[in-house]
Amino acid sequence: MGEIIGIIIVGAIVGALARLFMKGEQPIGVLWTIILGALGAWVGTWIASLLGVADTNGIDWIEWIISILVAIGFISVYLGIQGRSKRV
Repeated sequence: MGEIIGIIIVGAIVGALARLFMKGEQPIGVLWTIILGALGAWVGTWIASLLGVADTNGIDWIEWIISILVAIGFISVYLGIQGRSKRV
């Protein structure tokens, strides 16, 4: 149960930061922000481990930056798909 709460909290933080750094308005709800932020954190951690920067002393700034950038990508893809389905 604690892992699920941690995933929700990290997803919310990463998703919110990703939306903060994106230009313009992102018409998505809180649930999608958390889901896409959690996916961004998961993939970002995986990429950071591949680069060898996932486990450092102190705060893993590079891992957080990678996670936020990945979440920005996921949100952009989601908005692109969402916009396309509304045009049809």
